[in-house]
Amino acid sequence: MDERQIGRSYKAIRLRLRLTQEELGVASGTSRFVVARIERGRLANVSAGSLRAVASALDADLDLRIRWRGGDLGRILNARHAAMHEAVAKLFASFSEWVVEPEVSFSIDRERGVIDALAWHTTTRTALVVELKSELVDINELMSTMDVRVRLAPTIGRSRGRTSVNVGCWVAIAEGRTNRRRVARHRLTLGSKFPDDGHSIRAWLRSPIGPIRALSFLPIEQHAHGGATVSGQSRVRHAQARLPAPSNPRQM
Repeated sequence: MDERQIGRSYKAIRLRLRLTQEELGVASGTSRFVVARIERGRLANVSAGSLRAVASALDADLDLRIRWRGGDLGRILNARHAAMHEAVAKLFASFSEWVVEPEVSFSIDRERGVIDALAWHTTTRTALVVELKSELVDINELMSTMDVRVRLAPTIGRSRGRTSVNVGCWVAIAEGRTNRRRVARHRLTLGSKFPDDGHSIRAWLRSPIGPIRALSFLPIEQHAHGGATVSGQSRVRHAQARLPAPSNPRQM
């Protein structure tokens, strides 16, 4: 599907729902100008988050796909994601009171999805929602997705016979220059949403008192090649006003 056909699809649904561009802009939290650009197929300056927001306001599903050399891209992405799962599993294995369940699917009312890893601390009845990002793409979607999963975690836990008093979240991002640049570019927004770093999450895992909202980098090359440990921590600085971009962001 090319950009013009995408635009025509948005427009056709909007007209079927008898919405103006202005009304759709308000409903999606974007603007009439964004809706107009989408419908004209001029997507170069439209973010993926805006495309999803407008699609959601139309009660439509947006499926963005990228293909490369047949199935090779899927194998590459799956390998990186699997390496992240392995790194996290080995980390939790060093903490005896944590029980981790990978790839937890849920369907509650109209909210559906898959949590990369859902962990429970048996003594304190604490749940931790773990999101693994091999590539950081849409900041807004990440924040809204984590809000939903943290909110639903107690219900998901009860369906598995586990009661949660506290719920925390941890966004683990694959180590890499591109991901570090993206985190640095949005450091203030991410810092306000996820104020805790790699050092904090590791200390919290030892003694999970109260909630935590952490974001850190996770080295995965060693796990992709059979390595055994998670290492190399350095704090991500949530820069304050007029400070330069951090040269050594946080890492798990």
